[in-house]
Amino acid sequence: MTHELLTIGRISVDIYPNDVGVGLEDVSSFGKYLGGSPSNVAVAAARHGRRAGVITRTGDDPFGAYLHGELGKFGVDDSFVSPVQGLQTPATFCAIQPPHDFPLYFYGRFPTAPDLQIKAEELDLDAIRDARIFWSTVTGLCQEPSRSAHLAAHEARNRDRLRMNQFTVLDLDYRPMFWASEEEAREQVGRILPHVTVAIGNEQECAVAVGHGSPDEQADRLLAAGVQIAVVKLGPEGVMAKTRTQRIVSAPVPVETVNGLGAGDSFGGAFCHGLLSGWPLSEVLDYANAAGAIVASRLSCADAMPTPDEVISLLAERGRPIPGTPKTRTLAEGAVK
Repeated sequence: MTHELLTIGRISVDIYPNDVGVGLEDVSSFGKYLGGSPSNVAVAAARHGRRAGVITRTGDDPFGAYLHGELGKFGVDDSFVSPVQGLQTPATFCAIQPPHDFPLYFYGRFPTAPDLQIKAEELDLDAIRDARIFWSTVTGLCQEPSRSAHLAAHEARNRDRLRMNQFTVLDLDYRPMFWASEEEAREQVGRILPHVTVAIGNEQECAVAVGHGSPDEQADRLLAAGVQIAVVKLGPEGVMAKTRTQRIVSAPVPVETVNGLGAGDSFGGAFCHGLLSGWPLSEVLDYANAAGAIVASRLSCADAMPTPDEVISLLAERGRPIPGTPKTRTLAEGAVK
């Protein structure tokens, strides 16, 4: 199977409280969900009908079996997911304290985790080369052997040899607890950027990758590094995308935030769906923004990923154009029944 989206990197069991608005010390019950940003992005894309797969590792334990089951439930190919003997599947706890406080607590990731034990010699480089979109994250560069595996994958992918309508995406998801310093992370990002066609991050993540500055300056530096599409998330101001010929800002889609953690992964999966659909970049951004907003309004991440109908409905409610249709035709005006 040729994947429309193939991701590599982190996977875990997300343990989310059923009690919202209190600290973990006061939570009485929890629910478990599939987690890990690259895995969530694959789930999000699958919800949009895309052939998605994940390259990752779990522990050889019940939680690992659970994650295989969840990937299958969501229609994500798990043939590149295998166990690492002697390591446990990581769990990630989160306190849900909306609208802005969602602290994460990582267990089973130190000193290493199974998904950081992906080895270059284990990769199916043909599958990586053939995928329409290959998605990786900065977190996957934080430790060997994962670091070398990511570099090997990107070298095999080589943006200069990509066919038309292929994309290589780097999620600039810098998480300081996984790194000795920002400088170390910047050095590793610099090794990967020459192979990347799309880079996505918020202002702080872009600062780690290419230095501090305005969002436009950061986007310009990413473009100067060879990236074709630089996406800088602007928080309450929305999201900006820049190419060598375009600068587009998509305004945020207001919702009542329940859990902001999965919004970026939902954005990523929807962004990939838009690229694969061949939509104009402005429509890709609006659609991805709406998809992220939907997940922010829900408790979980993977289980909360929206369908295309849900995204289109939210765009219509907000009077936004529906992707793939003339911009003047919105659901509210009767373009879609």
